[in-house]
Amino acid sequence: MVFSDYVFLFVFLPVALACFWVTPLRFRTALLLAASYLFYGWVRYDFCLIMAASTLLDFGVGRGMENAASGRRRALLALSLVGNLGLLAWFKYRFFATTSYDSLAITMGWPTLDLGGHLILPAGISFYTFQSLSYNIDVYRGTIPPERNLLRFAAYIALFPQLVAGPIVRFADVRSALGRLAPTFDDLALGAQRFMLGLAKKVLIANQVAPFADALFAGGGQGALDAWVGTLGYAVQIAFDFSAYSDMAIGLGRMLGFRFPENFRSPYQACSVTDFWRRWHQTLGAWFRDYLYIPLGGNRKGKLRTTFNLAATMLLCGLWHGANATFLLWGAWHGLLLLLERARLFPCAEVRTVWNQASTFLLVTLGWVWFASSDLDEASRIFGLLFLSDGWGPWTLLWPSADRMPILALSLGLLIAWLAPASQEVARTRTPLRSILLVLIFLLSLLFLLFERDQSFLYFQF
Repeated sequence: MVFSDYVFLFVFLPVALACFWVTPLRFRTALLLAASYLFYGWVRYDFCLIMAASTLLDFGVGRGMENAASGRRRALLALSLVGNLGLLAWFKYRFFATTSYDSLAITMGWPTLDLGGHLILPAGISFYTFQSLSYNIDVYRGTIPPERNLLRFAAYIALFPQLVAGPIVRFADVRSALGRLAPTFDDLALGAQRFMLGLAKKVLIANQVAPFADALFAGGGQGALDAWVGTLGYAVQIAFDFSAYSDMAIGLGRMLGFRFPENFRSPYQACSVTDFWRRWHQTLGAWFRDYLYIPLGGNRKGKLRTTFNLAATMLLCGLWHGANATFLLWGAWHGLLLLLERARLFPCAEVRTVWNQASTFLLVTLGWVWFASSDLDEASRIFGLLFLSDGWGPWTLLWPSADRMPILALSLGLLIAWLAPASQEVARTRTPLRSILLVLIFLLSLLFLLFERDQSFLYFQF
C-alpha cells in the first residue's frame, strides 16, 4: 500500500485512526500491530511471514541475552547478525553474487552455480532488518534492556508509518510511546499538517519532474541539454520523493503518538559533502556511523585506518541501496569526496558561501548519475552526454511542447531545495493561515493524483 494511494488516504488511514482513537489504551498496541500487518501484506501477504520470522528471531535473541554470560551474548548477537544479514543477502544480493561468480567461473573453467533469476525483494526489508539489528546490538552493549513484551516489540518492527522506507527508528526512540499510545489533539493536528506537506512534495514536485529523469535513464537524450535537465530532474525527484515519504511517515507517527527522528534537513543547502551527509537520510547515516564506522575504529586509529574505515562505510552504504556496481561507484564517489575534504585537498570548506553550496550540489548531482543508472554502460552514456557531447542538441525529447508542468516543477523544486527552510521548521507550529494553506495544497495534490497511475516511492526498491 502506498501513502499517496486513494485506498490508503480515504479507506485505510481514516478507518485505522478512527479505530485507534476509540480503542482503550491497553488494546492500542495490538490494534497498531494488526493495522501494520494489514498495511504490509496488502499486496503480498507472504512477505508478512518473512517479517514475522525476523521479529521472532530478534525478540528471542534479545531475551536470551538478558543476564547471559559474555560468551553466550556474543553467540546470540552473531545469530542475529547471521539471520538478519543472511535473509537480506538471500533476497537482495544473491543474484548479484551468483552472476558475478558465474561470469568468473566461465572464464576460469570452474563449475557454475546457476541459481536462477531475481527473487522479488520484500518491501522494506532493508529498513526493518537494520532496525532489528540496531535493537540487538543496543541490547548487547547494554544501552537498552531487552523488551519482554512480544506484542510491543512486534509493533516496533512492523510500524506501518515508517516500515517500507524509513526513517530507521531505534527501539529507544519509541519504547515509551509503545507503552502508552496516547496522542493529543495537537499531535493529531501537527501530524496531519506534516503529512499534507509531504504529500504535496511527492505529488506536486517529485512526480512532476519524473518525466525528465525517466526519459534520460530509459535511454533517451540527444545532447548535453537533455542530459543536464534529466540529471537535475532526478536530483530534484529523489530529494522530494524520499523527503516526502519521511515527512508523511513522521506525520503519521505523530498522529499515533510517536516522535520519529528527523530524516532530512534541506540537504541541497549543504556547504560540503560532509555537511550533506549530516542532512541527507540522517537515520541511515547515523546507523552506519554508530554500528559500523565507530566500531571499526572511526577516526581514532590514525589516518590510514580512518581512510579505510570511511571508505568501507561508504562502499557498504552504497551496497545497502542495491546489488549493482553502480551503487558501489556511488558510494565510492561520496567516500572519495569525504576523504578529500578530510585531507583538506578539496576546495569546498565548511563555510556557508554560494560557491560552496553550488559546488556541493553539483558534485552530489553528478553522483546521482551512478545511483539512477541501471548499469555502468548507461552511466557512461549519460556522462558522455553531459561532458563530451558535440552540441547541446534538441530539447524536444525531454520537454514536449504540449506539457510545461515538468519544467515549472523543476524550477520550483530547485528554488525550494536551495532556499526554503526544512520541513520540520515549516511544520513546527500550527497557525490558522498555515493550516488553511496546507489544506488547499492538500486538495490540489488530491486533484493531481486523479491523473497519475504510478504513485510508488523511489526508495521502495531498496
